[in-house]
Amino acid sequence: MRTALWWMGLIFTIQGFGSGITEALWHESFGVSGVLIGSFDAPAAVSWLIGVIGSAFLVWAAALTFSRAR
Repeated sequence: MRTALWWMGLIFTIQGFGSGITEALWHESFGVSGVLIGSFDAPAAVSWLIGVIGSAFLVWAAALTFSRAR
């Protein structure tokens, strides 16, 4: 489970914040955010939300890793 959290966190963080930055600078989005924004008319803030969720997964994975290391 920890490995999956690390991977999900990494992917969501890169997808979310990368798409958010791309949207802010060039008005283009990509990945999961691009699908949500383009197909479902979701607000551009959904990119940042995906990045925050990815960061939360990374924190969760780190907490599990360090709590088991003790």
